[in-house]
Amino acid sequence: MTNFDYLKKESEFESFIDIAIIAEKTYKVDSNTCIINCRRAMEMAIKWMFSVDNDLVVPYKDNLHTLMNCDTFRKIIGDDLWKRLEFIRRYGNEAAHNSGDKAKSIAEICLKNLFYFMDWISYCYGDEYEEREFDATLLEKEDSVLIPEINVDVDLDALIEENKSLKAELSKRRVQQQNTYVAKPLDLSEYKTRKLYIDAMLLDAGWVENKDWINEVELEGMPNKSEVGYADYVLYDDTQKPLAVIEAKRTCVDVSKGRQQAILYANILEKQYGRRPIIFLTNGFETRIIDNHYPERKVSSIYSKRDLEKHFNLMSTRAHLKYINISKNIAGRYYQEEAIRATCEAFDQKNKRKALLVMATGSGKTRTVIGLVDVLLNEGWIKNVLFLADRNSLVTQAKRSFVNMLPNLSSTNLVEDKSNYNAHAVFSTYPTMMGCIDTVKEDDKKLFTCGHFDLIICDEAHRSIYNKYRDIFNYFDAPIVGLTATPKDEIDKNTYAIFELENGVPTYGYELAQAVKDGYLVDFLSVETDLKFISQGIAWDQLSDEEKEEYEDTFADENGNIPEYIDSSALNSWVFNEDTIRKVLKTLFDYGIRVDYGQKIGKTIIFAKNHMHAEKIFEVFNKEYPDLNGYAKVIDNKINYAQTAIDEFSDANKLPQIAISVDMLDTGIDVPEVVNLIFFKKVMSKAKFWQMIGRGTRLCPGLLDGNDKKEFYIFDFCGNFEFFRMNKGKASANAIAVHGAIFNLKFQIAYKLQDLNYQTKELKEWRKQLVEEMVDKVKELDRNKFDVRQHIKYVDLYSNPGNYNSLTYEDCLDVKEELVQLIKPNDDDISAVRFDALMHGIELAHLAQKKYPKYKKDLLKKVKGIASVANIPEIQVQSELLDRILHTNYLQESDIDDFELIRKNLRDLIKYIPKTGKIYTTDFEDDILSVDWNESDLENDDLQNYKDKLEYYIKQHQKDNLVIIKLKENKPLDKNDMDELEKIIWNQLGTKQDYYSEVGEKPLGEFVREIVGLDMNTAKEAFSKYLDEREMNSNQIYFVNQIVEFIVRNGMMKDMSVLQESPFIDKGNVVELFGDNINLWSGIQGVINSINKNANYL
Repeated sequence: MTNFDYLKKESEFESFIDIAIIAEKTYKVDSNTCIINCRRAMEMAIKWMFSVDNDLVVPYKDNLHTLMNCDTFRKIIGDDLWKRLEFIRRYGNEAAHNSGDKAKSIAEICLKNLFYFMDWISYCYGDEYEEREFDATLLEKEDSVLIPEINVDVDLDALIEENKSLKAELSKRRVQQQNTYVAKPLDLSEYKTRKLYIDAMLLDAGWVENKDWINEVELEGMPNKSEVGYADYVLYDDTQKPLAVIEAKRTCVDVSKGRQQAILYANILEKQYGRRPIIFLTNGFETRIIDNHYPERKVSSIYSKRDLEKHFNLMSTRAHLKYINISKNIAGRYYQEEAIRATCEAFDQKNKRKALLVMATGSGKTRTVIGLVDVLLNEGWIKNVLFLADRNSLVTQAKRSFVNMLPNLSSTNLVEDKSNYNAHAVFSTYPTMMGCIDTVKEDDKKLFTCGHFDLIICDEAHRSIYNKYRDIFNYFDAPIVGLTATPKDEIDKNTYAIFELENGVPTYGYELAQAVKDGYLVDFLSVETDLKFISQGIAWDQLSDEEKEEYEDTFADENGNIPEYIDSSALNSWVFNEDTIRKVLKTLFDYGIRVDYGQKIGKTIIFAKNHMHAEKIFEVFNKEYPDLNGYAKVIDNKINYAQTAIDEFSDANKLPQIAISVDMLDTGIDVPEVVNLIFFKKVMSKAKFWQMIGRGTRLCPGLLDGNDKKEFYIFDFCGNFEFFRMNKGKASANAIAVHGAIFNLKFQIAYKLQDLNYQTKELKEWRKQLVEEMVDKVKELDRNKFDVRQHIKYVDLYSNPGNYNSLTYEDCLDVKEELVQLIKPNDDDISAVRFDALMHGIELAHLAQKKYPKYKKDLLKKVKGIASVANIPEIQVQSELLDRILHTNYLQESDIDDFELIRKNLRDLIKYIPKTGKIYTTDFEDDILSVDWNESDLENDDLQNYKDKLEYYIKQHQKDNLVIIKLKENKPLDKNDMDELEKIIWNQLGTKQDYYSEVGEKPLGEFVREIVGLDMNTAKEAFSKYLDEREMNSNQIYFVNQIVEFIVRNGMMKDMSVLQESPFIDKGNVVELFGDNINLWSGIQGVINSINKNANYL
């Protein structure tokens, strides 16, 4: 007798009941076999469901994991039951690694979960349901029945064919009976926290219980009565040496409560094994790491064994980054070196994990990070690198550059290459990486675990990118280097906050102004042209008589009404005026930079508003310049083989000369020959604006009839420079997807409806309905996906209707931050969904007692659109409501009930509103109101770059400048030497004022000496008397050697107090070493003073 025998009487269930019965019968024989059979029974039952239920469509794969995570399946069975099935699946996969009492306990839980699944199937699909409870006593009863062999391989296609006749009946039965099933709640107290969450984390990271993961490890030496403690988990390497200790708390307990306890465990393990383990603190929802290097921080999960072993290997090889060797073949420009040094200083001396580099487009950001990676590889800081960008072309270019400059570093581009995931340098777009985290496996274990990468490089790092893909950055626990070309004063302050920097102060900045001044990039002139129609629109009364007639013929509606004017925003959206385009092209050909001795216009990019605008420009160009066939080309994502068109434009010897682009050429292309940029659209984002300007900044020697490119022109027809001069531009905000926005609105409405004023029967029922809808949306989420797991605390919290009972404003903020971006879309018509968002916005504004004229205007527009096609039967049904909205003061007097009535009754009618996407082409004569030529007016941080240039120059000339050589070799300086230094530092590289502003009162010789240090042989010669074993003992010689090394690195020793610190005192302090021979110590001091003196001219 088993808990599953009763199902035998339902013939429909015969394909999976036998294996469920066998699972229970093997419980006493072998727990692991029982667990495996539970998984098999569950898989067969799920496949049976897919074969008999019309709502369950087999996805692209029919393996268990894919079937279980099918949205429809999860929605049908509910969240609590799905958790039970996931428990069976996880432990069924890992059954071979369980043993003893733990295996027996897991087996019992699996059987119980399987029982509740079968109970649900019986209720929903069966014909003779009887309510039962799981009887654990049956598990211990003797059963000598021979256990038969069962074929568990299920051909789902064959099963679907076999059950075809049952499908309609059983689908209908399930729909009718499912809603009345009383689910057996998943009582979290019946599992320890670790079983549901922490063990799952460990399994996900590839740990094997009782092999490299041990529970309840007894440790002696705790400060309690018994002097014994039990570490919840200890993770071991293959030599059984502890890698990490995990202190687990219940899900409701703050993880910090286990901190001191875990530290004491780590102390004991360190003393016992000679290596301090990593500490993880977790309650299953939140996990924190103490890695003995950085301050305690939050991490997404437990590290894998491979991650921890790599961590210890790197820590053993890691060198300090103060004295690094930067490859000049990779990053040879002074600012590139300084950017690398600044990042290394942030990571090493400042112990930071984030750096932001602001570097002008064309200044070599990629070379800089390749140089940084080279340094960090050589110094033992990193092994695996992830480079992220938001466009395929940027990923491809970056990978190509890395391969060229670091050929020994294995690399892969995840966008193109699906075979080389183990490469040490991984290049990817953000969406591709998000897809790979959960899917890429090695030896059936996740490859991209949270500690897999040691450095993440984020191209064009700004807030919108970080927020949109923040789950990637939160998932991987690695230092981050952000790159951006946006000027540092234009960067959103929140971007600085993300990188934990002071507002306006990046880790390192090298902007366009300085690059132009240094001769590495070229400057621009802006040609700001004010076209009448673009700035003012098209006014009927300002047209000629002939044009007025054309205007009336073009824009009159069906009733003969004519608009007084066409707003400027319509230009190049749905009104295209050919003369406006003609004047833009003529301005380019009249004033643009030309090549080939003036025979042709130089390479030009026209930034168009949209694809239709680009095509219209192309059309007008061909009309106006028929002799220039192939001269212009549209390049955007609407054309096939766009990359080949980009390649042709990038070739100096090929046409086209003019690329008409929509977004595609804004970033990520490097065409030094570009000399003209035309802004024929408004740009609202500062970051994007500066990226677009960067298309023209590259040097191009010999371009202009043998002369170098010195500048480029920006023709601005849409007031962009004026817009940004007025500081109106801002970083692009992240738009929330409409389904996420609706969830957010519903949550805020539910919060507002808690007020005493809204406790009517109807509103309480409505709030209950809203909560049910939100719970369903949260339950839809796939808990196995890494981005959902980042927010699992809130997913669990808001999967439970009880947690909506007393919402706070803080809850609203949490939901917007943690859940909204995860919500998945419905299958509803998108126009209906957008109408839901509009009406929920009106409802929330009403509850918050705010005015909402814009929303009402939008609603009236939609209602008028519906009323315009009132001949449709579904619309006729709502004619009374439509009439009240349009012809009475109904909206002014409406309350929350009325708004909800409008939403429900009209949402499915929105799709009938006629699409008014008519495009108008006109040819009214436009006027150029003004043309202003302006210099770039670039600002730069001269002083910081002045100091960088000084240091770079001094290091570059320490072998060929006689004065610098003298300082390095401790030779006295004369007046001529000082004159030479002043000439270089105060005249060639800057001014005396620059020097004192940036460096201060420090003498020139000392400044140079501190940069180049002192030659080692010179230093040893100076101290030779005090390194003689006949004169000094070994401890004294050690002390002098430390002085030598210090002076070699720092050039001087002006502050003698350092001699009171390690390493100088490691063998004894000055008194202990020289107390009985003060003359010896005086002699050493004399050498130090002499070296200091030789750095100056007195």
